[in-house]
Amino acid sequence: MELEVRHLRALCAIADAGSLHKAARQLGVSQPSLTTQLRRIEHSLGAELFSRDRTGCRPTPLGRSVLSRARPLVAEMAALVVEAKAAAARAGGPRLRVGSTASRALAGWLRRLRQRLPGTDISLHVDVSANALLRTVAAGQLDVAFVHEVEGCPLLVPDGLSVRVLIEREPQFISMAHDHPAAGAPVVELADLAEDRWIVDPTVDGEWDGLRRVLGAAGLNPPVLYGDYHTAASLIAVGEAVAPCQPTSDPRDDMAIRPLRGDPLAVRLLLFSRPGSCEELYAAVYADLEAAYREAALRAAAYRQWLLRHKSPLLDRRAA
Repeated sequence: MELEVRHLRALCAIADAGSLHKAARQLGVSQPSLTTQLRRIEHSLGAELFSRDRTGCRPTPLGRSVLSRARPLVAEMAALVVEAKAAAARAGGPRLRVGSTASRALAGWLRRLRQRLPGTDISLHVDVSANALLRTVAAGQLDVAFVHEVEGCPLLVPDGLSVRVLIEREPQFISMAHDHPAAGAPVVELADLAEDRWIVDPTVDGEWDGLRRVLGAAGLNPPVLYGDYHTAASLIAVGEAVAPCQPTSDPRDDMAIRPLRGDPLAVRLLLFSRPGSCEELYAAVYADLEAAYREAALRAAAYRQWLLRHKSPLLDRRAA
């Protein structure tokens, strides 16, 4: 088997993610498929490139040597593709490539951008990994990325990116079954959820580490389930689990959204842009995001009440 760029890209993804599961999610392939591909690469080279155990994957000495040669090649190929696409874009008209982690503000943000930039080709790429989005911006494959940074778990920001802070500290609420005993109160005590199963998506950068830190500080060690949040919603609705959620989340008939006492879980909301971005355009993109987030925040009843109790500056800008 001859090594190709896609093989080198897979090796870099495994090294960066630290596990086959996370790397497979980032690459958009199944874990068994990536495992098979890695075995073929290792068989072709005649030795293991990663040591695998319960904590993840770590490069072997040979793996580190291969990665040191692979990364520049992958970067050069990415640059070639970006430059070719940029040339094609200049010929085809203006465009704006937007990246984001999941957010209720996305729909309003895109609507405002299309109104502000008629005739611009606006694309959207959503990823659970904020770090993956930042690497994509740094590689020139996205123009901006709206991401969240879990408190206590700093993002790995590539050199040269510009950043604006949308929200310095956004509290994370808790989603639970509508008939959960704690749902009867407007604010939930963390201790009231000590007997519940918690579900988190381990592929969301910093999410499990941040939750584990908060639970540990409270002296709690509840059972934890791992899964994506589409799966989580069905488990939460029938009382099988509780989970952190964005405060802008809309409650459902079978689900309640409540803030935690003292807001121990929080994230920063950040907008990054690539080096060389037009500052005037970037400022306009940020202004539209700010307006869309404010709209989503005030639409969510539980979050609107939280903002009122905390006299949030968001309320002072309602007329903006």
